[in-house]
Amino acid sequence: MTFYERVGVVPIIHLNGTATSLGGALMKQEVLQAMDEAAKESVRIDEFQAVASKIIAEKTGAEAGYVTSGASAALTLGTAACLTDFDIARMNRLPNAIGMPNEVLMAHFQVSGYDHAITATGARIVNVGIPNVTPRAGKFHVTPVDAFEGAITERTVAIAYAPHPGSSPPLEEVIAVGRKYRIPVILDAASLLPPVKNLRKFIAMGADLVCYSGGKGLRGPQASGILCGRRDLVAAAALQNLDMARTVFNTWDPPRSLIPKESLRSVPNHGIGRGMKVSKETIAGLLTALQLFTEEECRRDFEQCRLLLERISQHLQGIHGVQTTQGEHILGGYPVLHVWLEKDKLGQDAFQVSQRLKEGSPSIYVREQLHDGLLSIHSLNLNKERTDAVRKRLHMILVDQKT
Repeated sequence: MTFYERVGVVPIIHLNGTATSLGGALMKQEVLQAMDEAAKESVRIDEFQAVASKIIAEKTGAEAGYVTSGASAALTLGTAACLTDFDIARMNRLPNAIGMPNEVLMAHFQVSGYDHAITATGARIVNVGIPNVTPRAGKFHVTPVDAFEGAITERTVAIAYAPHPGSSPPLEEVIAVGRKYRIPVILDAASLLPPVKNLRKFIAMGADLVCYSGGKGLRGPQASGILCGRRDLVAAAALQNLDMARTVFNTWDPPRSLIPKESLRSVPNHGIGRGMKVSKETIAGLLTALQLFTEEECRRDFEQCRLLLERISQHLQGIHGVQTTQGEHILGGYPVLHVWLEKDKLGQDAFQVSQRLKEGSPSIYVREQLHDGLLSIHSLNLNKERTDAVRKRLHMILVDQKT
């Protein structure tokens, strides 16, 4: 009997990318083994994070790095670092940022619910590039780079940006503005791994801090992430995350490679990120996943994924009203099988098919674009057994039990 069976939870087949609500990406055996080994010994978390910083720096080209409890936590800690630097009094005040610089600039079209990760620190988001006219539905508004320059004041502490394809202004222009006015640029690159090159790309371009998810394409623990970039900002973030209880400044001996004690006047209280603690098991799993994340490993994974998707596609060939195409997911790089369904020929639409996938045993969750009649099967969590279950269920719904 499995653990889930013992506690009464029914596992599902998650083919909707890396959605957290469905459990995220499944971890590799090496990651699970590292976490199991880490659980059997005790270590100083600050020393473990100092080692992690060196490994992350080597992989990303950054000055320093830090393992967080997710990309959202990385955004919060990174923003907090920009608000406080090494000012202990400010660290102890957050999220009360009244009377201190606390504005973070963000392109108007990138403002979203994810921004709670930034505003949780007490920061205030300033929308940049608001259109002068009401945009038409479905129209994309381009933000000019001079709008960022015009929004900078003495209260500006950072620029936040998500470097997705087609974003405006171009990232290099945003970084240039940050450099010109000495304002840190924080990137939300949570879903931009793979490709492997993105680990170093944004730091090489000059970003001050980059936030990655560890539980998406990196295939580390679901509640893990990476914050990497400038050494001083990573240190300020660490100070607002680590457990500082019973720490006496005079006898405090933090790892110098992570925290420069000489830059501080006292020990901060528990910081704004204290509730985002990172376990030794999570650090071990994330570092293992990061070391496995190579071009060669990704090529092998992608080829295996393509073969599994091809098995599903072949099983659907010849079904009247069904067309399949294989491509890559724009955010994450893993192969995806697109299944186009014609209601007039099938007697059921994409919504009905998706619902029947969910209602079966086990439940199967795919990505839905219902208005286009499209269901997409993301390959990240596929193996042979799940592939067989999916192709047989789809065939049964589309052919054997058509309504």
